[in-house]
Amino acid sequence: MQSVFQKKLVRGVAGALMALALGANAADAKFVLVSHAPDSDAWWNTIKNAIKEAGQDFNVEVDYRNPPNGDLADMARLIEQSAARNYDGVVASIADFDALKGAMAKVTAKKIPLITINSGTTKQSEQLGAIMHVGQPEYEAGKGAGLKAKAAGIKSFLCVNHYATNPASFERCRGFADAIGVDYKKSTIDSGDDPTTIESKVSAYLRNNADTQAVLTLGPTSAEPTIKALQKMGKYGKLWFATFDLSSEIGKGIKQGGIQFAIDQQPYLQGYIPIAVMAIMKRDKTTDLAKVQAALKADKKFQYRLSEYGLAPAYGPRHIGSGPGFVTKDNISKVEKYAGQYR
Repeated sequence: MQSVFQKKLVRGVAGALMALALGANAADAKFVLVSHAPDSDAWWNTIKNAIKEAGQDFNVEVDYRNPPNGDLADMARLIEQSAARNYDGVVASIADFDALKGAMAKVTAKKIPLITINSGTTKQSEQLGAIMHVGQPEYEAGKGAGLKAKAAGIKSFLCVNHYATNPASFERCRGFADAIGVDYKKSTIDSGDDPTTIESKVSAYLRNNADTQAVLTLGPTSAEPTIKALQKMGKYGKLWFATFDLSSEIGKGIKQGGIQFAIDQQPYLQGYIPIAVMAIMKRDKTTDLAKVQAALKADKKFQYRLSEYGLAPAYGPRHIGSGPGFVTKDNISKVEKYAGQYR
């Protein structure tokens, strides 16, 4: 039989081993990503997957928070709450610079690292005091798509904006319109994000503007109901149709020829890179972005993710571009495997 001393010793050793085990698995830091997306926007699932994998690769914990209905006042409150909770770093989209700058100032005032993603510009990011911006230049992406349309002879279009609450979204429509030489305001509808409403508004616009030659949608939320509207009107495959972002339905449309291409901003990078950058900064105790980027490029787990998912960041001295890229019939097979998950 064990003596009382032996029993205490065994319990002590077991407790010490348990503490060591827990310590080995404990997260090195805790970050949060705050998006402007409502719960109904499935496009952000790719970013959710990205922050999860970045957390695994760099042994950090990452929360995802968003306003359920896409209300920017709610988003601002979520950012303020993130500052109050003293996260080791905050990632946020610049859905509306003026509406969010006050909330983001509370983050930087506490010396909490801030990285901006997705919507907004690099200039706005710098004004907010962010470390960097990871995203796709919206106007340039829209213009790039518009130039392809112009080359195809397009002179009129409809831009279906399902998240008009985000002012930066109109930059996509404006870029496309400028490329083909039309007024984007007259060519853009605020469709809302309800599928039935989107389908109805697209149909109504095309009936009232029968000379419309092309349609541009800003993501799967508006693309998929638009496909249905065009099919019912007998215009699918006849109107020139392009969209931002990817989904399995969009991939199917590209292969069938109903959609010319998808403008891919590689959202996975918008989730993964900010978490990786902040984790490296904390781990290596450095704010030198050249050193941070070098460490990121040398990270084997990150490089595996890029190779596996077919992703390519555009590194700048400070900011990192996640797009745009164009997914067509020629390269759809390379990305459709991961559409909606990692692409």
